[in-house]
Amino acid sequence: MNNRILVIVGLLAILAGAAWWLYQGSKAAAEKTPLLYGNVDIREVTLGFRVAGRIGRMVFDEGDRIAQGQVLANLDTQPFLNDLALRSANNAQQQANLQKLEAGSRPEEIEQARANVAARKAALDNARGVFQRQQELEKRDYASKQSFDNAAAALRDAEAQLRSNEEGLKLAVQGPRKEDIAGARAAFEASKAQQQVAETALADAALKAPDDGIILTRAVEPGAIVAAGTAVYTLSLQRPVWVRAYVSEPRLGMLHPGMPIEVLTDTRPGQPYQGQVGFISPVAEFTPKSVETPELRADLVYRFRVIIKNPDTALRQGMPVTLRIPEQKPGTGPAVASDARS
Repeated sequence: MNNRILVIVGLLAILAGAAWWLYQGSKAAAEKTPLLYGNVDIREVTLGFRVAGRIGRMVFDEGDRIAQGQVLANLDTQPFLNDLALRSANNAQQQANLQKLEAGSRPEEIEQARANVAARKAALDNARGVFQRQQELEKRDYASKQSFDNAAAALRDAEAQLRSNEEGLKLAVQGPRKEDIAGARAAFEASKAQQQVAETALADAALKAPDDGIILTRAVEPGAIVAAGTAVYTLSLQRPVWVRAYVSEPRLGMLHPGMPIEVLTDTRPGQPYQGQVGFISPVAEFTPKSVETPELRADLVYRFRVIIKNPDTALRQGMPVTLRIPEQKPGTGPAVASDARS
């Protein structure tokens, strides 16, 4: 019985040793094989209006291809047109007021002020003559005290009106004050800025594609009231297409920014895409679950990015890929972790 146990223990030890040897051998072979693994990382962008409003039109559906600058959706523009008309009218009013002040008094206004001064001088001369006559009559007791007081009051009134009209003539000749012109100019600039804000809001009522891509999500429908920034579409951009991959520290020396690399997919294993290493992280991290391979499960790795030179529609978000590193030429300098981007 004891001999049988010893035999079993011995066999188990031999099997464990063989398994360990095979594991180490496969790990060493994997380290020498210039193959890495990653996933396609296509950029996505969530699109929304910069202004609030009611959706008037949704042009595209999920899966549609769109080109840069195409209008994807529109808000109801009537409120924006009304606001723009109001701002434009106010801007025209402020501009006219500024031009009026800058132009100063018209020659006709100055002549009118001079005529008023001349009329008041004549009225003053007449009031002065009446007062003098009433004064002589009052001394001789031919006129009542009331008549004399009335003449004196009329004289003072004529003098005051003459001074008022003379000041009005001075103002007409000098024109508006500099402070009034500056205030009118500031009001005009403010109204012009408000008009530009209304024009921008009207332009923002049209949602345009920032780049070529494919519609992934259509989030709202015509008639919906949306706030500024509400997601309307999700767009998958066609370029650039990246591969997010990871390399262990022993293999880090095989990579350097700018080097060419082949990208293979399961759908077309015999037709690799051509790529270029664009970024190597300087920070080590544990292997993400999405690309974990048996030989790297417990290893620290460095993230790097490969930019596909001529991507096509066969590359989809999250697709697993295999990266084939070209054979290193003699004399190639050692690579280091770099934060260079391409």
